[in-house]
Amino acid sequence: MPSLLEVQRGVRDALLGGAGVPAWIVGGERAAAQRLDVYRNTVTATLVRALRLAFPTVERLVGAEFFNVAAQVFALGHPPAKADLNDYGAAFASFLQDYPSCAGLPYLPDIARLDRAVTRALHADDAAPMDLQALAGVAPAYASTLHFEFHPAVSLLQSDFPVDAIWAAVLQQDDTAMAAIDLHDGPACLLIERVAGKPVVHRMPPAHWAWTAALAQGHALGDLIADAAADEVAAVLAQHLLAGRLIAFQADAFEEIVE
Repeated sequence: MPSLLEVQRGVRDALLGGAGVPAWIVGGERAAAQRLDVYRNTVTATLVRALRLAFPTVERLVGAEFFNVAAQVFALGHPPAKADLNDYGAAFASFLQDYPSCAGLPYLPDIARLDRAVTRALHADDAAPMDLQALAGVAPAYASTLHFEFHPAVSLLQSDFPVDAIWAAVLQQDDTAMAAIDLHDGPACLLIERVAGKPVVHRMPPAHWAWTAALAQGHALGDLIADAAADEVAAVLAQHLLAGRLIAFQADAFEEIVE
């Protein structure tokens, strides 16, 4: 008799991998295959629906029929790694980048990345903004060693295309705005966050975005100041602090993050 793990893997492979009917499913191969088809259709439809909810701009750009086919192909090759389908589709943008039928829409993968960032902003955990008084208590000698942690709803995206303008025009169904978009109006350096429960997409100056990305990657404040004007970096940092985008900091003199 197969173990429970072997049964689970066998059913998974039969539903998602196109494998044949496992020998231990009773009732005859044809009857077993028909029963599996019911579950296979349900699983595929559920994953396609999850992708449709997570990538609404992509679907509107390519149309429901095209999206449904592409999503089915993706779902069969990329089963979910966990039960929370709000997080499903991490590789969808890369899939679209290599999907031959999308070759005529070079901006589509970045639209998918923006859709995913918006979905992440909507579903990210809440977190309290950083204690500014605690930050003010850091000795000036250690200011250059500060590292910051961003709110989990914050994402950064850079694209060669004006994906923020495309995203807004498509979701607002603004044909005039869509027609006015210049695909050469880039790069788009974007910060995505959640404000009052709603996703907000900001376009940032490239230098400000680069400093923000460096902070998000864990670089110390002094690393940024070494490559740019201190007052400009300080102004960008102040914007993030006032917006509540930073939730914790750490200086080399401290052992733990201070929240």
